[in-house]
Amino acid sequence: MNRRDFLQSSVAGAAIAGTKQGVAAPPLPPLPADALAGHTKLTDITIDGTRWAVWEDLRDADGAISFASPAGGLSLAKRTEPMSATADPAHLGLAMRDIALADADLLADRLLEGGGDPDPDQVRDAAPPSGSQFDAEKIGARLPWTAFVGTRQAEDTMPVFRNGRTRTYRPEHRFPELSGDDIALHRREGLLGGWLPAVHKVIPRKEGGHWDLLVFADTDADNRFIVETWHRTLHVEDGRIVAADYGHSYAPYPPRRVHPTPEAFYTVLFRFARAWQAELAEGVTVSLPDPEWADMANHAFAKELIVRPGGTWPKYGAVDRDYYGSEYDGFQDTFTNSLYANLLWGRFAQARAVLDQYFTDFVFPDGLVDMRGPETGQYGLTLALLARYLRLTGDAAMLAKHRDKIRATATLLADLHDASLKLPAGDRGHGLIHGWSESDACLHPDPMLWWKPYWANSAFAVRGWREIAGVWTGIGGSAADAADWSDRARRLHQRLEQGIRANIRRDLEPAYVGPLPGVDETFRQALSHGKRSEQGWPHRAYAELLQAGVLPPELEALVIDCLRGHGGTTLGVVANVGAPNAASRDILGFISYGYAEALLRQDRIAEYLLFLYSHRFHAHTRGSWVAGEVSGITGDLALFCIPAQLTIPTLLRWMLAYEDADADRLHLARAVPTRWILSGKSIAIAHAPTRWGPCGFSMRQVAPDRIEAEVQMPPRPPRETVLRVRLPVGRAVKRITIDGKPAAALPGSDIPLAQSGRPERHITIDLA
Repeated sequence: MNRRDFLQSSVAGAAIAGTKQGVAAPPLPPLPADALAGHTKLTDITIDGTRWAVWEDLRDADGAISFASPAGGLSLAKRTEPMSATADPAHLGLAMRDIALADADLLADRLLEGGGDPDPDQVRDAAPPSGSQFDAEKIGARLPWTAFVGTRQAEDTMPVFRNGRTRTYRPEHRFPELSGDDIALHRREGLLGGWLPAVHKVIPRKEGGHWDLLVFADTDADNRFIVETWHRTLHVEDGRIVAADYGHSYAPYPPRRVHPTPEAFYTVLFRFARAWQAELAEGVTVSLPDPEWADMANHAFAKELIVRPGGTWPKYGAVDRDYYGSEYDGFQDTFTNSLYANLLWGRFAQARAVLDQYFTDFVFPDGLVDMRGPETGQYGLTLALLARYLRLTGDAAMLAKHRDKIRATATLLADLHDASLKLPAGDRGHGLIHGWSESDACLHPDPMLWWKPYWANSAFAVRGWREIAGVWTGIGGSAADAADWSDRARRLHQRLEQGIRANIRRDLEPAYVGPLPGVDETFRQALSHGKRSEQGWPHRAYAELLQAGVLPPELEALVIDCLRGHGGTTLGVVANVGAPNAASRDILGFISYGYAEALLRQDRIAEYLLFLYSHRFHAHTRGSWVAGEVSGITGDLALFCIPAQLTIPTLLRWMLAYEDADADRLHLARAVPTRWILSGKSIAIAHAPTRWGPCGFSMRQVAPDRIEAEVQMPPRPPRETVLRVRLPVGRAVKRITIDGKPAAALPGSDIPLAQSGRPERHITIDLA
């Protein structure tokens, strides 16, 4: 049976080609005995000779779709979130003008003022949801799509609009009541199966009941550029289907093209779900009291595969020319953010593919990247991540393949370092690496205005040289190169610290240090004059300086306080800093994760959690989780970029398992919210890769006064492994046993796990 026959068939019994990667999806256990109680049977389908009954819980708009057979069961849960504003007044009752013009982050101050962890619901309600407002004049010709779908193999993506239509299919052809965007302003939106790239919309009907819409891309379609989409639109009332529409890509053109049957739709849906489960089978697994966090991480990696043609070719954005045009493909942040996130989650096959593709196609033999404006700091981050790749995967062959280009990258920074050393000793940039911090600098008539000694350029060079020198001979590099880079890192580190200390303005509160030496004004003052300033894009310069992690703790804390106290954060996330504007204050969805990592190192956990919650609720659309590069806090629709999408997996992994870069120390559960600790639900991570090998832990409150934990130590344990039990005010640790023996906690409820011959450690924590 050919594909067209399958689509038109009333009995969809033919098998379609499997997933492109040939990776097996995890096995399907039988559904629990009562899993289908109260559900409505929709149809039967046959796949690869196995007959499956399709059920759905229509009593609840978030009721699951389930497939049941003697071979096992597959249940696809639903979870939707309201897309309209959820709090009145908005902004915690603060005036937008005051929020926008204040140097202090007024919203963050309010959310943290009670002490302890921030309340995620209060963070959620602190600003209208992204995309809840639609200003046609501001958006211009760009249509207000709010989600998109796609596949690994298609070299394009398909936008999905508020009312469920795409650019090729409109459900209002069958249901005219769905015409226009206004009807969907108060919809709920989510993803089928928790994280699958299948957009689910619930739109209330004025007459009663609701519209239930599903849109997803066909994972078996082999069109190179065309994304084949499947659509289901139901009119549901009182737990029953009143009317239904099934569609495939285009409006019918009878008799050649007609609506597909329900059997065809559910067959493709089943295969779609199994294909995506196979795509994400590798890597870390987590279990959390709020399961949507793990869903967000999984969805981020699925979205990356959708955005990248073939799953590997880099794309910064999706759908629109900005940022899906080829002029953005070589953007360094797309590479470094992807490599980092995939390594943290043990997605080594994807990390390897991304690394190989980028160094093959986008790195020139002289170390330059095929991108309009190379960002100097990102070269150092690249070197550090290459060393991390080797330590986590052991794949020396991949780095050896690109050894000459890696050396050219390190040498490029050395050439910039040498140039700076030739400057007069009294020059502010003597011994500091000059170069663009932000790629967009090259688009201006005077790009050399930003060819300056930003602290971040030198900080990341220090980190990059340190890390690559440590592994260089292991991939066939010369010991002389490694020694030179180590020496340069030492000298540059000294110069960096000396330069920052000499440029602190302690006459300001909090103390101020600019993004580069020799500035007289704060970045907000400099940008308020309406002229281009060398302090442009300070958000990147500060975030990269902090992410490098090379500053002494007191200087790192000073930089954090400087950024937050002088207009550099919004809702606890790094702001997209520009000239002060009374009508807006934005969140920077990408790059900013370096600031969050510094908060974690500084043990400023409440601020770290505020960053996490604010990014989740205000840098993403609700439900469909489209992450914006720069998101406002007035409900405007942001422009998607994939580095912003991959921020949540990175922060979530650090929350659960974080390794010190410069100490033989592993932190477990360092930033777990206190409300999770005493929830009675499991908090667990397994197969988390570290430079000492994979590790994991599980923790759960088993009684009002007892918590139990199991820790899987890495095969080569570090000198220090610390498990943290973060407790709310009023609770304290009374007694600890490790493997049945009494133990003591460090200040802050940190439990040290000494090295021993036992890979598994059982811990009991009794509470006062």
